[in-house]
This record gives sequence, C-alpha cells and structure tokens, in this order.
Amino acid sequence: MTSERDDLDFSGQVGAVLPFLRRYARALTGSQTFGDKYAVATLEAILADRSVCEEAASVKVGLFKCFHSIWSSAGAPLELPDTPLQSRTQDLLSRLTQNTREVLLLRTIEDFNFTEIAEIIKADVSETRNLLKIAQEEMADSVSGKVLIIEDEAIISADLQAIVEDQGHSVTSIARTRDEAVIAGTQDKPDLVLADIQLADNSSGIDAVNDLLGVLGKDLPVIFITAFPERLLTGERPEPAFLISKPYREEQVISAVSQAMFFASTATLKA
Repeated sequence: MTSERDDLDFSGQVGAVLPFLRRYARALTGSQTFGDKYAVATLEAILADRSVCEEAASVKVGLFKCFHSIWSSAGAPLELPDTPLQSRTQDLLSRLTQNTREVLLLRTIEDFNFTEIAEIIKADVSETRNLLKIAQEEMADSVSGKVLIIEDEAIISADLQAIVEDQGHSVTSIARTRDEAVIAGTQDKPDLVLADIQLADNSSGIDAVNDLLGVLGKDLPVIFITAFPERLLTGERPEPAFLISKPYREEQVISAVSQAMFFASTATLKA
C-alpha cells in the first residue's frame, strides 16, 4: 500500500513533468486542443494504474511511455485538417517512417537519452538510433522555406541563422525589436518565424508574432525560444506549438524547424 505522503510525492513528480508531456503532444498533433486530449487520457490511465511509472526508469519516462502506448494504439492520428495547407502537411507526415517523429522529438526537444527512448517506445537502443537518423533525413528532405529570426542577441541570431541556412532554408531578416519584426515580416512574408520571448527594447516576441499573424494569417508556423518553457506551458491560455528551451542545442533547432515547417497552423500566446 502507498501512504498519503507517497501519493503527494508521486503527484508532485507527475505535475512537474506534465508541461513537457503537453509540449510533446502538441508537437506531435499540431494542435494544443488535440494534444491535450492525449495528455488527459494519459493522466487518467496513470491515475487508474500508476505501476507503469513505478516500474519505469523514472516517473517522466513512465508518463511518456504511457502516452506513447495510448498514442500508438489510437493510430497516431492528427487533428482533421481544415485548410488545403494543413492537408498537404498531413500528407507529408503520412509518408514518414513509423515512430521516427516520436524519436526525433523525444531526443532533440524533450532531451531523453536513447536508453530512455527505447523504453518509452518499447524498442531497443540500436533501433532508436536508426529511427532518429531516418527522421532527420526524411524531415530535411521534405520542406524548405524562408525564415524570419526575431532575436536581440547578435551572437545567438548569427548562430540561429547558420543553423537554419545549413538546413537549406533562407533567412529573410533578423529583427531585434517588436517593431522591426513586424516591418520585416510584412515586407518579406516568411514561411516560418523563429522568435525569442524577450527582445532588446523590453518588447515581447510574443506580441511581435501576434502582430505578424494578424497581418500574414494564422497559418504562419512559429518557434519560440525561452529560458523558462514551463511558464508558457500551463494550459491556461493558447500556447506556442513549438518551444525551444535556452540554452538550446543545434539539433533542437534543426528538429523544431523541420517540425514547424510541417505544421501550418500555430496558436500563439497572448502577452
């Protein structure tokens, strides 16, 4: 039997992991609402039987393992498309090798090691390594486009530009403030925006993106960068589809850019 203290400790551990499970679910489905449905189903399953978490390498691994089981048994569906661009996106996704996107996100965005990923998807380590390689190749070959970078630190913006251009994308502009971002985005009409949250003049990257979406349309994919991702993943308001934690790694940016280019619609935060 478990004590009340054990229950509280377990609930606390699950609560600490939940924002990142929701981020993962959102990236897989391309929808905050649809992703949250799977996160809720996972929590319900854990509440009914938490042995999967207790037997896993960690509560975090157990929670993601339970999610993957539900996700896989449902056929890894996506939200029904309501625009031609979303239909094209899902057609591209349907051509990818099974479990490749899952491994890509688990490794590069959620930062699991290969042993943990193997446990989550019920595979061996060599298979997970191969799936990651396949994912990187398939995603890189699928979509390329124009990218607007909103970042006030010159070293970081130069690094992001190099990473993006090495993927075969072109950087249209680098903006340091909200006003610069709106002007550049309106003129250049990028296919994707890569935005820091806090900008040089204390303006908000979130505000800049929302301004751009008002001009260019809601189908513009966006990646936000922040040192505190859990603050933006509360479920209390619309959230970014793609969120990179600072300090980031090159492979995280590559993965997020590839994923974001697939998904056309991005619900964003309101400041």
